Amino acid sequence: MALLPALTVTVVFSAYALALLTEAASMAVFTTAQGVTELIAARVVQGLATGVATGAAGLLLPPEAAWLRPDFADVGTLLLASHTFAVETGGLRILVDTGIGNGKTRANPAWNGLGTDYLQRLTDAGFPTDSVDLVITTHLHTDHVGWNTHLVDGNWQPTFPHARYLTSRTEWGHWATAEMDEARRQMFRDSVDPVRDSGQYDPVEVPDQGHEVADGIRLVPAPGHTPGQVAVELRGTDRAALITGDSIHRPVQLSHPHLTSCVDTDAQQAVRTRARLLEQLADTDSLLLGTHFPDPTAGTVRSDGGRFRLYQEPGTETEGTY
Repeated sequence: MALLPALTVTVVFSAYALALLTEAASMAVFTTAQGVTELIAARVVQGLATGVATGAAGLLLPPEAAWLRPDFADVGTLLLASHTFAVETGGLRILVDTGIGNGKTRANPAWNGLGTDYLQRLTDAGFPTDSVDLVITTHLHTDHVGWNTHLVDGNWQPTFPHARYLTSRTEWGHWATAEMDEARRQMFRDSVDPVRDSGQYDPVEVPDQGHEVADGIRLVPAPGHTPGQVAVELRGTDRAALITGDSIHRPVQLSHPHLTSCVDTDAQQAVRTRARLLEQLADTDSLLLGTHFPDPTAGTVRSDGGRFRLYQEPGTETEGTY
């Protein structure tokens, strides 16, 4: 497997629930995105308090997981974010997942009709839409495909006109035959089908050993949350990282890997996948990059008496364990 140079990745915060972010957030893979943490926490807490309390996340905070507070939980409310990871390797510009999107009709009122400055922040991070070569979709859920498209003259068009969009063939095949409610059909109509119709979506085989899509970037099978979900391994000359998708959906699942989400298609398979990935990451210098983790989004995983916990990277503004 060819390697990236010194491993650097940019995180662009999309919108989760009512979080409308107003400033760019870029970070080295080993550095938290400073200056945005308080903004995310305040707005996500406000926007998600009701949803989590009514079980929208499918998870309850165990009392022994005190290390999750204050960054990942607050008085039993799980704090969430939604990220796009932007990577450059070998002259290719690559995005991993595209968040919720603007102006989309969604059953979840917190996601409905958003109007964020995501594209401007993506440009500010050095990834204007026409420069993107590859968009990796970890799985075909609403909060991972939203910016696949944008509205042009009343029609949904691919946001990244020159990009190849990838997802696993297993994932593509599952949703091609699955029975879907109207909300999911709407998501496919506005965020997936236009990319398919433009010829830009490319389902790929992802065998057990993974599938290398560019130098230093490998898709890794991570089934359970959906049948064909992938995690994305980044491997540089100095270290490695793993973008979780929703295989590790919430930070609480490090402490309690057996906890599952109400939207997992196969909960027990999701538990097995999570345990495998955490065991591979634990007690190494490889980084975990949580697709839905608020700041600190990046950290190393350490074994913790049969469980796991996330350690923030040394040298950041607030050092310590989380």
